[in-house]
Amino acid sequence: MENANQTVSVTEFILLGLSAHPKLEKTFFVLILLMYLVILLGNGILILVTALDSRLHTPMYFFLGNLSFLDICYTTSSVPLILDSFLTPRKTVSFSACVMQMFLSFAMGATECVLLGMMAFDRYVAICNPLRYPMVMSKAAYVPMAAGSWAAGSAASMVQTSLAMRLPFCGNNIINHFTCEILAVLKLACADISINVISMGVTNVIFLGVPVLFIFVSYIFILATILRIPSAEGRKKAFSTCSAHFAVVVVFYGTILFMYGKPKSKDPLGADKQDVSDKLTSLFYGVVTPMLNPIIYSLRNKDVKAAVRDLVSQKFFTQ
Repeated sequence: MENANQTVSVTEFILLGLSAHPKLEKTFFVLILLMYLVILLGNGILILVTALDSRLHTPMYFFLGNLSFLDICYTTSSVPLILDSFLTPRKTVSFSACVMQMFLSFAMGATECVLLGMMAFDRYVAICNPLRYPMVMSKAAYVPMAAGSWAAGSAASMVQTSLAMRLPFCGNNIINHFTCEILAVLKLACADISINVISMGVTNVIFLGVPVLFIFVSYIFILATILRIPSAEGRKKAFSTCSAHFAVVVVFYGTILFMYGKPKSKDPLGADKQDVSDKLTSLFYGVVTPMLNPIIYSLRNKDVKAAVRDLVSQKFFTQ
């Protein structure tokens, strides 16, 4: 009963963000706002062209449209909160809003991991089994694949968020982060979080380890197939069909590995610098990666560039 009362007593959380560095806050407000606008514009255009241009009604661009929509949802779940924290002296968020933000960000991240694996399978079939591609990647197959990615990510987030919110919080409501990141929230609990840690570990293996392994194996077969193509032009054309996806995978997983794989500072005097570095790296993962995705696909894909030009020209002539 005492734990229940303690949990109910926490009605809001305080986000530290960069409050210890007020000069940085104004600079990062402008940078993050500009990046967010680019995310909305770039991913919005990709969704529009993949929906309107009949040439892009293929499995690859269907997955790309889902990825763009996911990036918009992911950043919208956190960036407005981050921008508000840069301007508000007391950076608070209600308990319910924190839970919702935690659920959405975790769900979007898990969904993207699975979706990138589905996109790797699509590229594997297109390059390694091109004759069977229309049959294997039919609409009856790729639509459930995308829907399954969203369902799996949402289910995983529901489990982790529910486990986190069942913990008692004993008055300490200061989150040393920009947003309600689940690991930062777990640190505030005044109970044993071993179940949460184990559950998070299993989830990371399923949603990080398995897709990475699947993508790695897929690209081994893709690379082997490309190298067997006799002409240089044929190899270049085959590689161009998967280079954008490969670049997105490298940026996405490379940032995650950098965030969680780099060594922590053992020098107490360097703890603050380490802390700021971790926060900024997390910010990069949450904002820069979704901004780069449409840029990568636009620069590396002739069909997308042609569809965007057609869309712009139609808009111009109708006016």
